[in-house]
Amino acid sequence: MRFFFGMILGALILIGGVYVYDSSQTSSEANGQVARDSRTIVNWDVAAQDWNALKARAHEEWTKVASK
Repeated sequence: MRFFFGMILGALILIGGVYVYDSSQTSSEANGQVARDSRTIVNWDVAAQDWNALKARAHEEWTKVASK
């Protein structure tokens, strides 16, 4: 059980670290003109869109299963 908890915690720390890194690298207030030229590690807009699509699909499937 501790092993799985450690894996989940590690994944959350990794995602959080990448988000903080991307936020600091692309902030126009933090870096001025350089922010436009640098690229992020993760395209957060696409990740948010995929996450919302996954949630909608899971909700639809749960509705199908619950109605039976």
